[in-house]
Amino acid sequence: MKRLFKVLMDGGSDLNIMYAETLDAMGIDRSHIQPPGAPFHSIIPRKQVVPPGQINLPITFRDPPNYRIETLTLEVVGFHGTYHAILGCPCYAKFMAVPNYTYLKLKMPGPSGVITVGTSFQRAYECEVECCDHTMAIVASKELAAIRKEVVEEAPNPKWSTRSFEPVEGIKEVLIDPSSSRSKVVHIGTALSSK
Repeated sequence: MKRLFKVLMDGGSDLNIMYAETLDAMGIDRSHIQPPGAPFHSIIPRKQVVPPGQINLPITFRDPPNYRIETLTLEVVGFHGTYHAILGCPCYAKFMAVPNYTYLKLKMPGPSGVITVGTSFQRAYECEVECCDHTMAIVASKELAAIRKEVVEEAPNPKWSTRSFEPVEGIKEVLIDPSSSRSKVVHIGTALSSK
């Protein structure tokens, strides 16, 4: 059965990555995932990622009569991405593939001549926009979580009654008009936040 997936060919990546949700979409049972190799970095900024494991899968480029199949080890990751997989340097080496980023082509030797895989500039642009939208959604959700945390930290203590005017600890008396002979004061809390 022929399956087409949206794959990013990243010559700067030292890993071949497949998302766990892609395995689920392919109907591959997660029991086939082997224990992880080692943690990796720079997938999520400033965080070390320990993948759930690795899986060996046959990867095919092109159709008969001129095609190549090689088995690649892919790191399975549990977070969401906009592609189904990211194929990096290990894939390039195994297939002896050469990219041309100007023309959006990937060439490799095949049994009946050179195999050329490519895409259109329009499709590349659409993928780029989708990645940017995905990144902005992640950034926005992290900012929203930070704002929610601040709001919870600054929320009034529910034990305090809003109708109570009884003095609490940390109150300072300040004269309203120091030049006046009348001693009118206002009570100001010393534990107020700067906001």
